[in-house]
Amino acid sequence: MSKLLTPRAAAIKPNPGRSDSFLGGKTRSGQSVTPESALRVAAVYSSVRVLSETLAALPLGLYRKEGRNRNEASDHPLHQILSILPNSEVTSFDLRVQMLASLLLQGNAYNQVLRDRAGRVGEIWPLMPEKCRLDRVKATGRLVLVVEGEASAWNMNKVWRVNGLTTNGIEGLTPIGLLRETIGSAMAMEHYAASIYGNGAKPGGVLSLAGKLSKDGQQRLLDSWNQTHGGTDNANKVAVLQEGMKWQQISMSAEDAQFIESRKYNRSEIAGIYGVPNHMIGDLEKATFSNIEHQSLQFVIYALMPWITRIEQSITRDLLLPSERGTVYPKFNVRGLLRGDTAARSTFYKELFNVGAFSPNMILALEDENPVDNGDQHFINAANITLEQAANAKQNEGQE
Repeated sequence: MSKLLTPRAAAIKPNPGRSDSFLGGKTRSGQSVTPESALRVAAVYSSVRVLSETLAALPLGLYRKEGRNRNEASDHPLHQILSILPNSEVTSFDLRVQMLASLLLQGNAYNQVLRDRAGRVGEIWPLMPEKCRLDRVKATGRLVLVVEGEASAWNMNKVWRVNGLTTNGIEGLTPIGLLRETIGSAMAMEHYAASIYGNGAKPGGVLSLAGKLSKDGQQRLLDSWNQTHGGTDNANKVAVLQEGMKWQQISMSAEDAQFIESRKYNRSEIAGIYGVPNHMIGDLEKATFSNIEHQSLQFVIYALMPWITRIEQSITRDLLLPSERGTVYPKFNVRGLLRGDTAARSTFYKELFNVGAFSPNMILALEDENPVDNGDQHFINAANITLEQAANAKQNEGQE
């Protein structure tokens, strides 16, 4: 029974893909996939860069609830740390890029937190996620961070951590480990394509000879061929060797066409894994002006917002004092990314305002703006009078 009542005292079971066994291991395609080698795949690099740099460029600040108002807490020490400089060497932008890149590649991000005597955050320093491991103290079940090279585990008040998709609620799954076969396939295709161009193995045509060549003749043919067609600068050139040879055009085979389509599919699949629209990683094949705007909005809602929410909630948990959590909160400003949908939001608010469903202050609250005096009244479109006035007027008409 005691085992059932104290599950937290057990060591944390690693999530699938968290094991280091895949690091340097071969995939079925023969490629070794690690977070570093995965970044050499253009689709992986582009997806990680777009997500991490877009999030890092968003304004991040602390806000304080004061009655119904929401005001920027610019006087709070953590505000400057989060928005400008977390420490003397790393900018806020670079810290957030590093954090999200770690999350996208390894599933977890860890930072060392230095506090003053009052417990307030003074500095934040990034940690390498592959050097960190969460564990529990067996006697108490308390969560700690084991850092490679450190003599003892760290208490969690010294750590700011963020996890990605998780099955145990604490530690994130490792995307590169779980999806190494997909990424390994893309790596193999890129290596194969590079070898084709480097060796000139697919020229525009060949010269054939009806007779049989001697060994010397074969060598001369091979030397001439390599000299004429080897490398990308000589692609599609024709080798003039001896009399009696015939030119044969080489067209793209079905296998070549399928290879090209497979590369496109891999690129699209990797972008889909990270929730990045294809046009954001350079694939404009099916892009139009109208669907790019719609896809960009979907990117914010379905790809960025989950990461934003994770980071905001982890700041509240790990960086704010317990006494502050009810009144102070972190927030990313994503309005700039949602400007393309301003017209739709404006129409939505206007329609609900005109039928008396929304008050001015309800609209301001949805836009993260402070309320205005007398802004809680609801109006109807007839003459912009309140519902109460309209009801009283109708009642007066009945009395007359």
